[in-house]
Amino acid sequence: MARTRRYNRQDNGLFSKMAHGLGAFFSLLGRGIAKAFHAFDQKLTIMVVPHSNGKVLNIRTNTFAIAIGALVIVGIAVTFIPFSKRSSGNGIEISRLREEHRDTLASLDELRDENNNLLQTAKRFQTSLSRALSILGINQSENISKTTGGNSDLASIFDTQDLASGTLKETADIKQLTSYLESAVQPVEQIGKMLESQGELFSDIPSIWPVKNGIGHISMAFGQNIHPIKGIWYIHRGIDFSTYRSGDGVVATANGQVAAVGFDNSFGNYVIIKHKHGIYTRYAHLGTIRVQKGDQVSQRDVIGTIGNTGLSTGPHLHYEIHIGSDVVDPAKYINIK
Repeated sequence: MARTRRYNRQDNGLFSKMAHGLGAFFSLLGRGIAKAFHAFDQKLTIMVVPHSNGKVLNIRTNTFAIAIGALVIVGIAVTFIPFSKRSSGNGIEISRLREEHRDTLASLDELRDENNNLLQTAKRFQTSLSRALSILGINQSENISKTTGGNSDLASIFDTQDLASGTLKETADIKQLTSYLESAVQPVEQIGKMLESQGELFSDIPSIWPVKNGIGHISMAFGQNIHPIKGIWYIHRGIDFSTYRSGDGVVATANGQVAAVGFDNSFGNYVIIKHKHGIYTRYAHLGTIRVQKGDQVSQRDVIGTIGNTGLSTGPHLHYEIHIGSDVVDPAKYINIK
């Protein structure tokens, strides 16, 4: 029993101490709150004194109102910071979009200029094509009517003469260019078929440069010239080609048969080829000859090499074209294809 009473006294003492402590804490807290209210409730007077002789303005408030105002200002400032950042980012984005807009406008102006140049080129092409077709005897009016006749009534709406500058103008230019190209397709195809059908004719006519790979230059033209050795005026009956050296290949300028191979004091080593349509070609002053009489040769076959044989002042090829008994200027046939 004595031990039980001792424990009870200890519990009562501990409870008393805890109650005393809590009472002291709440008392201290109450005094703190009272002091805080007292501090916030302190009266303040704000005086606004004008520089002029106006009336002085007195504003009465307390510390609590000032603290609340300061918190409101700080809250507004904190809220404004993200908005300011977003506004700054939007400003940068707007500047970037404006720059892209300027670049787009510049590109559009360049595109319009190129579109106009392309259209002008197409018009020149159309004119040249019409002239070529007239020379070849091809009637282009039917081709154009077939190409443009299928256009709908919208073609009149997009007439470039009736439109102001803008997107429709560029659209109309492109439509007009498309019309030009479509009208040119069939005539060009006709020209291609005509050239293809005449390919054998071009191979039978001496129409290419007689030196292999098209090298060299014309050292003496056809017609009236001064003889390089005799020094007198005479009629040069062919064209002289020079590469400033011997050994370059000489080619047949058309399909044919070798009619003669020989040597002459004037022409030196020479080859004569007979072609269709009564045409003959002569190749003179050759260094070497690579064909024999009676051989069939094709255009561009090597028949010999440039030399300095016969009456000659240096390595060159003397080239002639005969039609029947007439000698003609080879320059009129070179590259005729």
